Amino acid sequence: MKHNTAHVPQPNKTIRLILGDQLNPQHRWFSEVNEAIIYVLMEVRQETDYVLHHAQKILAIFAAMRDLARQLREAGHLVHYLTIDDPDNLQSIPANIDALISQHQATVFEYQAPDEWRLDQQLYEYGRRSDIPWIMVDTDHFYTTRNEVADIFTGRKQWLMEFFYRQMRMTHLVLMKDTKEPLGGQWNYDHDNRKPWRGTPPEPQDTRTLHDHSDLWQTIVDAGVKSFGNPQAKQLAWPLNRQEALQQLDAFIDNALPQFGDFQDAMSVKSWRLFHSLLSFALNVKMLNPREVVAKAEAAYHSGCAPLAATEGFIRQILGWREYVRGVYWANMPEYTEKNFFHHSRRLPQWFWNGKTRMNCLSHAITQSLEHAHAHHIQRLMVIGNFALLAGLDPAELHHWYLGIYIDAFEWVELPNTAGMSQFADGGILATKPYVSSAAYIDRMSDYCKGCRYDKKLRVGENACPFNALYWDFFQRNTDTLSKNPRIGMAYRQLEKMDTATIAEFQKQAKFTLENIDIL
Repeated sequence: MKHNTAHVPQPNKTIRLILGDQLNPQHRWFSEVNEAIIYVLMEVRQETDYVLHHAQKILAIFAAMRDLARQLREAGHLVHYLTIDDPDNLQSIPANIDALISQHQATVFEYQAPDEWRLDQQLYEYGRRSDIPWIMVDTDHFYTTRNEVADIFTGRKQWLMEFFYRQMRMTHLVLMKDTKEPLGGQWNYDHDNRKPWRGTPPEPQDTRTLHDHSDLWQTIVDAGVKSFGNPQAKQLAWPLNRQEALQQLDAFIDNALPQFGDFQDAMSVKSWRLFHSLLSFALNVKMLNPREVVAKAEAAYHSGCAPLAATEGFIRQILGWREYVRGVYWANMPEYTEKNFFHHSRRLPQWFWNGKTRMNCLSHAITQSLEHAHAHHIQRLMVIGNFALLAGLDPAELHHWYLGIYIDAFEWVELPNTAGMSQFADGGILATKPYVSSAAYIDRMSDYCKGCRYDKKLRVGENACPFNALYWDFFQRNTDTLSKNPRIGMAYRQLEKMDTATIAEFQKQAKFTLENIDIL
C-alpha cells in the first residue's frame, strides 16, 4: 500500500548561525536536539580578508570551528558547515545565509549577538530587509551587557576602570570580605606585581596539546587566503575545544598563577610565556566562560595555593579590564576607529612585518608575535605600542596590525587597547595619560637591553637608544596638549630644567631616528 505524502506538512526550519568567536558548546541553544534546527558555521573570505591576519589565527579558528561542528553532530544536532574551499561557499556571511535559507526552506533565522560592531551592523541591516524573522540572542558569555558599563558611568565626568572594577567585585562578590570590604583590605595589588624576572623561579612546562593541521593549512593556502607569521601547522598549540581549554586553565591555576602576580609585567629573551595563562584565545572565542575562570582563580587563593596579590591581579584583567574595554568599545563605536588625538600619520616601518630591527626589545617582541601569535600586555603596550606612539605611527594602521597579528585579537577588545590605552588616540576616553617611557622602564622590566646594538643610557649619538630622544621629543612637541595633565607633570618639570641646546640636541636626534625608521 502506497502512502501519499505530498500534502504532509513539513516542519518549519530554523537556521542558527554560529560565528568563529562563538564556540561555546554550553550555550543554551544546544540544551536539546531539534531536527527542525540547522546550525550553520562558515569559513569565509569576508572574515579572513578584512585585515591581514596571522596564519595561526586563521588556522586555529577554522580548526576550532570544525571541532565544534563535530561535537554538535555527535550530540545529534543538524549542522551545515561551509568550508573555505566549498564550491557552494559564496565567501560572505549574508550571501551564504540567503542561499542556505533558500536551500533549507527556512522560516526563521537566528544568530548570537556579534561582539564586533561591523558584524553587528551587517547582520542587523541585512535582517531588516529579510522576508523571514531574524532573531538575535545573547551569547551568555560576559558579566555585563553591551551598554551596562556606560550605564554605570551615567552622570560621571570621567570613566575610570578602577571605579568600575570595584563595582564588579561588590556586585559579584569576588574576593570580598563582605558586600563592601575587599579581602586583604585593599582593592588593587598592582604595585606588588611589577618585578623583573631573572630566570628564577623557572617558567612552568607548556602542557598544551599540539595539533597537526597541515592538511587544513594547505586548504587555506590553496583557497588563496593571505596571511603572515608562522602557521605552526604541524604543532598548533592553541586549544581547539572546551576540554583542552579547561585543561589549560587547570594547568595555569596549579603551576603558574602563584608566580603570575610577581612577574606579570616582566619580559625576557629567555621566555615568551613566563607565567601568563595564554587563556585569552579560549576566552575570546568563548570556549571558556569568564565566570569559571575567575571562580577557579579565587578558589586557588582560598585554598592557599596562590597569594592574594597574584589572584587579584589575574582576576582584575578578566572581571575588570576585559569587561571595561568592551563597554568603552560599544559606547564609542563606530567613531572610535577614526580617533587620532595627536594627528599621527607615519606608516608602520617594514620591520613590523618581519621583526628585523636592531632594537633588541622590538625585534624580540615582534619576532615572538610573528612566531607565536601572542605577546603579553606589557610587550604590546610598553614596547611595541610605546615606540609606535613616540614615533607618531598612524593609529588606524597600527590598529589593523594589532587586530591581525594576535590570536586573541577581536575588535571589541583590541581596538580600545590600541587606540585608547596604547596610542591615546581617543584623547583620554580610556586612559588618563599616554603610556610612554624611555629605555629606562624597558631595562627595568626586562633583559632586552643586554647585548643591544643601542645604548640604553645615551640620549643622542649614533649608538643612542631611539626610545630616549623620541621620549623627550614626544613631550616637547605635545606641550600644548599634555603639559596640564597632572599624571605626567614630572616629565614637564624635567623639560623645564633643560636648556635650549639640550632640547635642540634631542630634537635633532629624534628627527634623524624618524627619517631612518625603516633601518633602525
